[in-house]
Amino acid sequence: MASSFGSLVAQALRGLAFACAIAASLGIAAIVCIISTSVVMRKLGTPLHVTEEVVGLLLSVSLLLALPKVTLDAQNVRVSLLVNAAGGVWLRGLQFLGLVLSVVFFGWLMIEIVPWFEFAYDRNLKTQTSRLLLYPWMAVMPATVLLTMAILVARLAGLLPEPNVETQPSFADQGETTT
Repeated sequence: MASSFGSLVAQALRGLAFACAIAASLGIAAIVCIISTSVVMRKLGTPLHVTEEVVGLLLSVSLLLALPKVTLDAQNVRVSLLVNAAGGVWLRGLQFLGLVLSVVFFGWLMIEIVPWFEFAYDRNLKTQTSRLLLYPWMAVMPATVLLTMAILVARLAGLLPEPNVETQPSFADQGETTT
């Protein structure tokens, strides 16, 4: 029963992270469409006045939506000097320490997010030019941070397998050829 629960949790987290990644890619595609439309409209003499605000909101939301998938696949930034030098028990210790620090960081971020979101919700804050409500856009942050924390905790609990840590050569190891 425990292994089926663990696999169910892992499958749910993978599915949610994948759905967030798809939404992030749609947001990036929307940015390209909006900017392309804005360029064409500017050439026609009727520029879009909301481009910067909407693109900024979409970029922020897309980056946040990509966070769970990046965390799930362990494609985040890592200090390769330490990872490459460590092996065996030291590598496992570094992985554990990285997971614990990540959970602490996202926990602290969650504590900071809640009052920030409540402030925008209570006052119905809107963007300056296009008058879009901010709190629906801001709601993405607590949702994705919670999902990211769930992925990290599931990895700590052993419900998600550790990603394969491949040692990658540093810039100094790759060598540079001159012509």
